[in-house]
Amino acid sequence: MKMVDVGQKAHTERVAVATALLRMRPATARAVKAGKVAKGNVLEAARLAAVMAAKRTPDLVPLCHPLALTAVSPELSFGKDGLRIQVTVKTTDRTGVEMEALTACAAAGLTAYDMLKSMDRGMVLESLQLEEKSGGRSGTWRRSRGR
Repeated sequence: MKMVDVGQKAHTERVAVATALLRMRPATARAVKAGKVAKGNVLEAARLAAVMAAKRTPDLVPLCHPLALTAVSPELSFGKDGLRIQVTVKTTDRTGVEMEALTACAAAGLTAYDMLKSMDRGMVLESLQLEEKSGGRSGTWRRSRGR
């Protein structure tokens, strides 16, 4: 195993967007929306966890390059199935930020799960996936529908 040498790559703007879904009971979602969770504001804690996790990704994922992130933007919303998590991560560096966006989504979902588990142990964190990335030698990639 080795960390890939990116020393000869150019610094370019790179962006990645990842998503995840924390599936939960409707009553659990209502409690979050109403601010009736004993541990506090679930959405704010999940947003903070996303930012912190993106910044610490190289400490969690072996062989992942440390990067100077320029933005981490978590967006949380409720859909019919539960909490939808989307995180956009940006840098101007020599390698992409896909792992940072994915790690941020996972941490946001896990934080929400931790805060809500006393109400709903049956929650499921699922569909963690890269939606799109841009920048670098490989250019732009977007997830196609149904994939």
